[in-house]
Amino acid sequence: MAQLILLPGKERSAFKQHHPWVFAGSVGRLEGRARPGDTVEVLADNLRPLGRAAYSPKSQIRARFWTFDADESIDDAFFKRRVGAAVARRQALPELRGQQGLRLIHAESDGLPGVIADQYGDTIVIQLTSAGADKWRNAIVAGLVKATGCARIYERSDSDVRGLEGLEPTTGWLYGTAPEAPLSIEENGVRLAVDVVGGHKTGFYLDQRDNRALLGQLAAGKDVLNCFCYTAGFSLQALAGGAASVLSIDSSGPALAQGQANLALNPQLPAERALWQEADVFQALRDFKKEGRLFDLIVLDPPKFAPSASHAERAARAYKDINVFGFKLLKPGGLLMTYSCSGGIGLELFQKIVAGAAHDAGREARIVRRLAGAADHPVALNFSEGEYLKGLLVQVD
Repeated sequence: MAQLILLPGKERSAFKQHHPWVFAGSVGRLEGRARPGDTVEVLADNLRPLGRAAYSPKSQIRARFWTFDADESIDDAFFKRRVGAAVARRQALPELRGQQGLRLIHAESDGLPGVIADQYGDTIVIQLTSAGADKWRNAIVAGLVKATGCARIYERSDSDVRGLEGLEPTTGWLYGTAPEAPLSIEENGVRLAVDVVGGHKTGFYLDQRDNRALLGQLAAGKDVLNCFCYTAGFSLQALAGGAASVLSIDSSGPALAQGQANLALNPQLPAERALWQEADVFQALRDFKKEGRLFDLIVLDPPKFAPSASHAERAARAYKDINVFGFKLLKPGGLLMTYSCSGGIGLELFQKIVAGAAHDAGREARIVRRLAGAADHPVALNFSEGEYLKGLLVQVD
């Protein structure tokens, strides 16, 4: 096994904090030969063993720790244990039992860097975004089959981040065969289709489950605006909660079509209260302001504006722009449910952006609730970077 030896002082995050990443700038030298994804021993500059990690020579994250136990073997049995433990943690939480859509593995926060696994009924979709995860694909699949008894596993390793690891996109069925009928799940009493082959991420955004339920609790009798609606998960919960009207906006025609198809899956919902608009959200908000149109409750759940900290300044302007219009379009006493899923925008910065937007819009506002991902998207205490989704529920005067 090759040895990755760190520069003096660079072992502190691994030894004291158990942070799972080793950046290229922390590496002194590699002794021995290691290919992408190979397991290497990580040592301090004084040759003190720190653990074992997956090596990624093309990434700025040069290694990702599998274990901080320098004697633990990284083999098929290791992945069977880690996968089984991740699944067991979900089963131990009452709020997650019986969920038809569930994140089973949340990468570093479950001790499996670069591994995402989402379950939709008897189908699991995995994303492998690191060289180490890619190398241990078969062991991860075997662990999931054993831990869940699933019928099939589909791979959606097609995200841009694989390019940073020197990996090509790869998709396809790894276990079992495609289901005969279209996939769908029931979430908070609403039926939603899941496109594991062509949808965003693994087919659906499970992290917003609890926040969609909260919207349903707030929506009764309100005129709701759902921006960047994608396939209308928030919109359908608002309708289920008794909203007077729900306007869903997205720049993607196919996404809106799927949102309308999702509505059709729920004949109990008042379809006549649902309005749909294909448009650039920024322009649509400007137009609403000119028209003097106002809403009781607005959802701003935009795509990732800042994939890394280097994009934070530009992304901050975009987040501020949409939130300024959000505040301007709220009726007195209205609620703004606003989110960022950008890892490069921390919670403190996001709150400052929203506060600045309220000031520029001339509105007095206060935070009613801080919002985050659901319980199946845990954040390891040693890995704050895992808290990518942050949100605020804000009420204006």
